[in-house]
Amino acid sequence: MKLPDLVGDQVIVGVAITVPEPFGSQLQDARARLGDPWAAYIPPHITLLGPTAVSPDETAGVEEHLARVASEHAPFVVRLRGTATFRPVSPVAFVQVADGIAGCEALESAVRSGPLAQDLRFHYHPHVTVAHELSDEQLDDAMDELADYDATFVVTRFHCYLRGDDEVWRPRSEFRLTGRATTRGTGAPA
Repeated sequence: MKLPDLVGDQVIVGVAITVPEPFGSQLQDARARLGDPWAAYIPPHITLLGPTAVSPDETAGVEEHLARVASEHAPFVVRLRGTATFRPVSPVAFVQVADGIAGCEALESAVRSGPLAQDLRFHYHPHVTVAHELSDEQLDDAMDELADYDATFVVTRFHCYLRGDDEVWRPRSEFRLTGRATTRGTGAPA
């Protein structure tokens, strides 16, 4: 995971859809069982904004921005099914977002605007990481073990996470999706 360099009293935040229970525990347990040392530090999630440096004086603006985004997007259904990898570009195995991609993309695009506008290193691809920076054999094992994984849930909120000095990502704020649904299924108002 690439972390931004910090200047002064900046902190690192990230924005994500937290995978709800019981699925979150299932995926976190699998990640730990597969030998990923980050399992205890990073809750299972679908990233909307990767690690980003924020100054304390920017926090209020970021919170207002995220609240506005949440108010403009309706809850939507996500189905996690099967596995894939980003190899050879990145040593990551993940559970795929099979349904709800458009909702994730709309939310990610809105989050990554305003005070959180930034360029992406790679095209956005919603997923839930289950093994990261492990050997090819371990990544293959992760893909095999979770190949039949299938879970469906309604996304009703997202979180802004703060990375602690102990490297653990903890929810800082929760934002409930309260926008009206559209026929396009993206959750963004028409």
